[in-house]
Amino acid sequence: MSVSSTIITHPKDDVAIALKAISAGETVAHGIVVREPIAPGHKIALCSIKESMPVLRYGQIIGFASSDIAEGEHVHTHNLTMGDFERDYAFASKKNDNTKAVSDRTFMGYRRPGGNSATRNYIGIITTVNCSAHVAAAVSRYFEAIPGANHDPLKAYPNVDGVVALTHSTGCGMSRGEPLEILQRTLLGYAKHPNFSHILIIGLGCEVNQIGGLMVESNKRDNLKALSIQSTGGTKKTIDAATDLIKSWLPESNAIQREPIPVAELCVALICGGSDGYSGVSANPALGVASDLLVSHGASVILSETPETYGAEHLLTRRAESQEIGEKLVDVMRWWEDYGSTQGASLNANPSPGNKRGGLTTILEKSLGALSKGGSSNLVDVVYYAQKSPKRGLIFMDAPGYDPVQVTGQIASGANLVAFTTGRGSVFGSKPAPTLKLASNSKMFAALAEDMDIDCGGILDGTDTIDECGARIFEALIELASGRKSQSERQNIGENEFAPWVLGPVI
Repeated sequence: MSVSSTIITHPKDDVAIALKAISAGETVAHGIVVREPIAPGHKIALCSIKESMPVLRYGQIIGFASSDIAEGEHVHTHNLTMGDFERDYAFASKKNDNTKAVSDRTFMGYRRPGGNSATRNYIGIITTVNCSAHVAAAVSRYFEAIPGANHDPLKAYPNVDGVVALTHSTGCGMSRGEPLEILQRTLLGYAKHPNFSHILIIGLGCEVNQIGGLMVESNKRDNLKALSIQSTGGTKKTIDAATDLIKSWLPESNAIQREPIPVAELCVALICGGSDGYSGVSANPALGVASDLLVSHGASVILSETPETYGAEHLLTRRAESQEIGEKLVDVMRWWEDYGSTQGASLNANPSPGNKRGGLTTILEKSLGALSKGGSSNLVDVVYYAQKSPKRGLIFMDAPGYDPVQVTGQIASGANLVAFTTGRGSVFGSKPAPTLKLASNSKMFAALAEDMDIDCGGILDGTDTIDECGARIFEALIELASGRKSQSERQNIGENEFAPWVLGPVI
């Protein structure tokens, strides 16, 4: 319920969330007198809480009191901390009927020769190693228009969205095994992504991540070629050869036309970044409504950011379609616990400093709010980073919480759209799958108007509902899939955000 200056997310909650700056002495929910100034998005104790007692938000444990907390006191990092508690995974105990509606909804997309559908039509350049990054970037820059210089190589090809160079910092000096497997799986996911009409792979020649392996795994086809800098004769000759090759592809890439395609063929990456105390009550649950609508039309949504699901995974295991799927999610969580331990890091190092300034205190609190992006649909699969699922519905992909790394994996897994909620304000974008940005509060939406697409802040002031906002997000995603540009696309953001997950030592 909402009471003027605060919002309470669940009847069992021990805290209320400030909707605005609150001064000491003000009376808020349940007649509570605030004892000290409270910043927007931060928590106020609704009752006295003894040291070591659990504190609830969303009706779930978000941490334990590290000291006695008085009614009306600010609840944050100075008096709330993590703690161990038993999760009841109750595998598959609360799965839904999940019957898919017979849907005639379509979007205007591109149908590729192999039958896959696309939301954008780019030509892509993939690098095997950092040593070929300069060449790839130089080729991509050639195809950018230069105002006033009479240079616009794509002007005659209006159906081509651009030439994208996906460069990264690894590919050699790395361990074989899992680190190399993750990189190759990521690159292959992009090489096969339907939002690219053609792909050029550029390597140096002597790197660990060899071109030949990628070409074999990609099932070499007419729209995929490769160049080695050492074999081609150096930097300039490779830039010239790559530029000429892409020029020869442009007429074929431009020939494709948008056509009606079932919404069931959409796959949307779900992400929250730069979150605040409002994300879990406005933008995230509204995206959850849109996620359920997509799933009901037969589409897929990919939930991810494993460390930001930590502590709330029991809510997903209960919605797993089988115990096996639920147990796979738990196994992923255990891997992260071990990984953090070996690196001398705690999973509660997340939330970030910005998250904490926005009112989030523990990873448990952040996870509970983040999980609401996934709506209420059944969990149909759990996959590894950059792995594609054969199923449709709500999928969980293992990935770090760091936004660029997470989204890179989700796109490699087949996402052709990205829905990104933010409370602090993130200026993220992605290619070749475009990003729709959802602001958790109206103040930030107004401040970053050129970066945000939808304002979810009306949920906080009562001028909007979660269901209404979710329906708008669903329609906006269909428009985005049909070619309408997002704010990040208008600013050409998304090329430098390609960031494969790097594991293992650099040797």
